[in-house]
Parts: sequence; C-alpha cells; structure tokens
Amino acid sequence: MIRSVVRGTGAALPRRIMKNADFEGMVETSDEWIAQRTGIRQRHIAADDETTASLGEAAARAALANAGLTPDDIDLIVLATSTPNNTFPATAVEIQNRLGMHHGFAFDMQAVCSGFVYAVTTADLYIRGGLAKRVLVIGSETFSRILDWSDRSTCVLFGDGAGALVLEAGEGAGTIADHGVLAASLRSDGVHKDKLFVDGGPSTTGTVGHLRMEGREVFKHAVGMITDVIEATFSAAGISADDLDWFVPHQANKRIIDASAKKLGIADQKVVVTVDLHGNTSAASVPLALSVAVADGRIKKGDLVLLEAMGGGFTWGAVLVRW
Repeated sequence: MIRSVVRGTGAALPRRIMKNADFEGMVETSDEWIAQRTGIRQRHIAADDETTASLGEAAARAALANAGLTPDDIDLIVLATSTPNNTFPATAVEIQNRLGMHHGFAFDMQAVCSGFVYAVTTADLYIRGGLAKRVLVIGSETFSRILDWSDRSTCVLFGDGAGALVLEAGEGAGTIADHGVLAASLRSDGVHKDKLFVDGGPSTTGTVGHLRMEGREVFKHAVGMITDVIEATFSAAGISADDLDWFVPHQANKRIIDASAKKLGIADQKVVVTVDLHGNTSAASVPLALSVAVADGRIKKGDLVLLEAMGGGFTWGAVLVRW
C-alpha cells in the first residue's frame, strides 16, 4: 500500500519581531491584555522586500535540505496561502521558478488557516493516486498586508511566516504502524463566512481589503468544530487520544488550544505551542509549529502526530501522521 511519508520540514520567518508592547500607543491595548487573552508575546512582520513567495521559497529550501533533496526531486508544489503575491499567477508557480524548478506542476490552495491541513491531505491524494512521487507542501503568509492596524481586535493577533514539509511515496502494510499520512478529516460551512473574512477582493471591491473578525463567535465555534474532525480522524484510524505522541494544533489562541486539548483528553505535555512566538500565521501556523518541534527533538521518527486547524469560511480539518 502506498503511503505519503514525511522526509523533511523547514521554516522561514521575517527579520522584524514585533512585541506586544510595540502596540501600546498604536491602539488601546497592553502586553498584559494580549498575553492573558491570547497567549501571544510576539510576532514576525514582513519587511517590504519579504513576501509570501520569498518566505515560502526559504522554507521550501530548508525542508529540501533537511530531506537531503533538491528541487529536481520534486514533482509537485502545493502552497497554502490567503495572501498571494498576485491575484494570478499562483504564488506556488513563482516559488517553483525561484527554486529553479522547470518541471512538474504547482498550484495554490486557499482554505485560510486550515490551508496547510487541506494541502497535506491533497498532496497525499496525489501521491496515493500515482500522479506525484514527491510533493513540497508549503504554508506561507504575509497577513500583516491585510490587517487594519487601527483595529485592536485583529491587528495584535496575526503575524507573518512560512513552513514547509516534503512528502514522498513509501510502502506500508495498511496498518496504524505505517509511517506517513494515516487518516484525515476535512470540513467547511460557508454559513459562517461573515464571522471571519476580508472585506475586499477582485470580483467585489477591486481592492485587497482588510481582515475582519467576530472574535467571540469564532471562539464559540472553534472548540466544537475542532473536536468534531479530530474525533472523526481518530475513528478512521482506530485510535484514541491516549495513542498520540504529539498534538500540533493551529496556533491562533492559547485558550482555544487548551480548551480543545482538554475536551479531547490530550495531555498538556503532548501539545506543541508556539503561538507565543509567532502569533497567528494562518496557513503557516501548523508547519511552523511542526518545524520547531522537529528541530528541538520533540517529534521523532515513529511518533504519532495529529495536525489540526480551523480558519475562515469556516474551514476546519485534522490529519494524523506517523513520523
């Protein structure tokens, strides 16, 4: 049985770090207020010469280096982003060109904060279907470009960055002991669109627009939706929370992460948390957290790792991977 096995991870962050105290004087807030309600201490903000494509390229190169591969070894690039460099062409194609890759194919995937989970699931299907042997999956965002810096309810939450991993075809016995992507569950429901959206676009306003969010409504739905897809993934794989080695959730809010883990019965020591370092980086959130936990030695070969995210739309999903 063909499985999509992880070969390597990588990350890239903008040079500039913006701490909570930097918002004091810009909007009515404080370090204490932000940290208590979100768990965020700092976030990275892209400079003028740093874009979704440049960050994505850097993360891709790091993942390839960690995998011992080159762009010549890749058949497909799937980029999860809500902040592309251009309306078209796909920023994945720009990254493909920046890598010097002139074969294969590349495309963007838009599912906001769930984008990387959707992209991993999509890459897995291409591999299992025989259309690609190795796939570079990237989550890259420059959310600072779509923030209203006078809106204290949103501007303090988001940051920029990119993360990537390489998936390749491998053999498995079709059991939970296999390495690679084991199970996934994806969902969306457009009735919630107005709770988290950008108020612009080519077909409506002809502008980029700014991010708008009903924070309490998002929080209210988040824990239930997250547990829904995770329980479906557990059921598909025939496991329980006790079997997990690591839980790598979307890094949006520490209170959502804690509440979700508690409801699912996932021990605190199994939860990877980087929201304090990066803020909410949307589709880059999960691969950034993954890269940190792999680099510091927490996630090791053979570990059972659960990825989860929820984003605007609403979209939400979970993927179970044996490292």
